[in-house]
Amino acid sequence: MDVIYYIFAATIGIAALLGSIAIWAPRKTPIRVLALAAMTLFLPVAYTQFVALLSKPKPVAWEWIDRDVDKAEVLSVSFDEGKKIYIWLRLNGSIEPRFYSLPWRQQYAEDLEDAMEQANRTQSTAIMTEPFSKRSLEERGGITVEIIPPASPPLKRPQAPPRVYNPRSPEI
Repeated sequence: MDVIYYIFAATIGIAALLGSIAIWAPRKTPIRVLALAAMTLFLPVAYTQFVALLSKPKPVAWEWIDRDVDKAEVLSVSFDEGKKIYIWLRLNGSIEPRFYSLPWRQQYAEDLEDAMEQANRTQSTAIMTEPFSKRSLEERGGITVEIIPPASPPLKRPQAPPRVYNPRSPEI
């Protein structure tokens, strides 16, 4: 989400540049005022659109900023049968989940459903490998999901035997 601030700042800069060109162009004053008003109205529309995009799933194929991510934790999967597969992923080094969509394929849906059921049953973590690979899912042979078991709890430290008081011992 941090990227959206930079994109909106760039949008403001471009709109200001276009507005200043329109203002300083050798046109009549009403046309220049209209250009300034159009620039001013463009900014809230652009902001509203960026905010609306935050809640929409992004197609996996459109991910190019984080394309080099090797693994991502699968948090949740939802199916719109025959249309899309919606998936929540947590990328490595990130706390915030991201919402993506995949094209509907019966095999992908079954693979993801089986992996999520197994992860829930064993209280494990489902990890999707190469979620944004440049190769299509068909070329890779489908979705690859690994099930990572939870870390085993640390073993208790062995307790030292209790010290027994011996009156004849030189230590006092």
